[in-house]
Amino acid sequence: MKKVEIFTDGACSGNPGPGGWGAILRYNGVEKELSGGEANTTNNRMELSAVIFALAALKEKCEVTLFSDSQYVCNAITQGWAKKWRAQGWMRNKKEPALNPDLWAQLLDLCDKHEVHIVWVKGHAGHPENERCDRLAVAESQKYM
Repeated sequence: MKKVEIFTDGACSGNPGPGGWGAILRYNGVEKELSGGEANTTNNRMELSAVIFALAALKEKCEVTLFSDSQYVCNAITQGWAKKWRAQGWMRNKKEPALNPDLWAQLLDLCDKHEVHIVWVKGHAGHPENERCDRLAVAESQKYM
């Protein structure tokens, strides 16, 4: 199985507001950058979109090490929250619906296709790939201003 590193970040100007996401995929020393955005979105939706588009770009099952500065994304996967929300009909508890169920459904399906290891990195702390993903995300969000 191919071992791939993925670095992601999302950005939003206002929350909600114009947003963007960026991702770097690295395999065997070769990097590919992906980015996109939306005119009216949230930071968490952009963080999720970065991971979804990056995983969806993989053509075959891979062992993925995913680096993200989003505790929302990292914790919901590693702590099993997202799977629990899905099992409960996209409810966080009996009274509160889970946010972004459309994106979480896509992400969980992609995580089932790959062997994904999550690594949280501190954002805006000089991590080179995280900083690059942030620049990609911000540039995409500015296209909608």
